[in-house]
Amino acid sequence: MPTSTDLVTDLPADFAVFGDAVDNTVAIYTTKMAFNAQTGTTYTLVVGDLGKWVTCSNAGAITLTVPPSVFAAGNTINVQQIGVGQVTFAQGAGVTITSTGATAAAPKIRARYGACTIVCTAANTFTIVGDLS
Repeated sequence: MPTSTDLVTDLPADFAVFGDAVDNTVAIYTTKMAFNAQTGTTYTLVVGDLGKWVTCSNAGAITLTVPPSVFAAGNTINVQQIGVGQVTFAQGAGVTITSTGATAAAPKIRARYGACTIVCTAANTFTIVGDLS
């Protein structure tokens, strides 16, 4: 039977391996985050955004839509507004967003260089936390 070290050889340098001696599980995490630069005034998240840092840069207002039936509980996406156009989150059809933003279901990133994390908490249900208004 292979050992946990046999299963995790030849990993790229940006991965870390953690083991649990109690239940003999091994977890592999990347230590390098990929980016997805968006420059338009609208963007709908896709499954490829999982675990990424999505940057939004435009002079005009930006609407970022969280779509239905794409993400599962526990999935996260990070978003940063790097342009002057304020990022507003929109619910796709059947999606519920909760946040501490002034409009809980349609929060906005507070200011340029502000960032937040979108957490899928259940099927088509998301909580957005971070620098919101």
